[in-house]
Amino acid sequence: MITILIVIYVVFISLGLPDSLLGVAWPVLHNEMNVPESFASVMSIIIGVCTGGVSFVSGTLIRKFGTARVTLASIFVTALGLVGISFSPNIVLMIIFSIILGYGAGAIDTGVNNFVSLHYNASHMNFLHCFWGVGVTVSPMIMSVFLGGEEGSWRNGYRVVALLQVLIALAVVTVMRKWINAEKSTVISDEEGGEKEEKGFFEIMKIRGVPVSILSLGLYCSMEFICGTWGATYIVNVFSLEPSVAAKWVSLYYGGIMLGRLVSGFVATRLGDNRLIRLGIVFSAFGIIVLLLPVGKASLVGFLLMGFGFGPVFPSVLHNIPERFGVRYSADITGFHMGGAYAIGFGAQLIYGFTATSTSFKITGFVLLALCAGLFAANMTALKQIKEKKM
Repeated sequence: MITILIVIYVVFISLGLPDSLLGVAWPVLHNEMNVPESFASVMSIIIGVCTGGVSFVSGTLIRKFGTARVTLASIFVTALGLVGISFSPNIVLMIIFSIILGYGAGAIDTGVNNFVSLHYNASHMNFLHCFWGVGVTVSPMIMSVFLGGEEGSWRNGYRVVALLQVLIALAVVTVMRKWINAEKSTVISDEEGGEKEEKGFFEIMKIRGVPVSILSLGLYCSMEFICGTWGATYIVNVFSLEPSVAAKWVSLYYGGIMLGRLVSGFVATRLGDNRLIRLGIVFSAFGIIVLLLPVGKASLVGFLLMGFGFGPVFPSVLHNIPERFGVRYSADITGFHMGGAYAIGFGAQLIYGFTATSTSFKITGFVLLALCAGLFAANMTALKQIKEKKM
């Protein structure tokens, strides 16, 4: 299982690599594609809808084909989407390949998260998402090398990331048989025991605590997506920095997420998922407050602090799903969390994008603070409902 775990960590680098590309390339990309700056929200929504859509059916896909096969196919689909975007001559083709990119990411996310939550402890889940942080931290650095060059130089950033995806897919091939056997040998049982018929979407959504738990993850994703998609544009507009410099600040934000998950990995077993979630929310609120301080460019340190706070929230919620709702439908509930959270997150990011571009990007800190307060309230409500259900 150790070999499989190492490859799964590498797979999560592949999942993170494309996530920050669009945001850091957009200040240059939107001019070349001749679309307004606010169109970044539309592009993110397209990717998010496809990613979320696959998440809703990924439980069925995983049961039919297995996590290993679904993961391998999805990585190749993601690479195809990235290559297609890099060669797109216009926004229409770019949208088509963005759809392909979104479909590739969704199944990986749900399948691997569910596999790790069932087979490994909370520390491994945080370390797993730390490797996602490696991916989203490295890709802005890759893109910053090409930004500022001749027209279309951002395309090479996408191609380099596509090549890395293919190399990671080859790593999956090396453990494919072991991974498949590990899934086959695992017997999943819960407190109810016995055979049980499949539950559909509406039946699962009636489980007490599920909807508000999904809402809490959606509010978290709203903050993460706003920072990821619009962070560079915010820095360029408010502080008049070059896109290549802004990309490095966004990379620092993702580095904060990675560091937060690394630290959480060492303390997760002792503190537990729910305490880590609360601590992460409080620390991210501190980072947002720093971002709002009238201290000029020094306030951008808030991106690092905010990212550090974000670190444990997402992996801890996902790892806690089997404990909160049982293991029998954990793949489905994980998928619903991913799909629902993406829908909420990208919806909020869309509203923010059009609002900020039509008013001022100075609203960013206040929007993030409101979402953070909502996240704290939703998470506490979910825990209360789950506790009442178990009594």
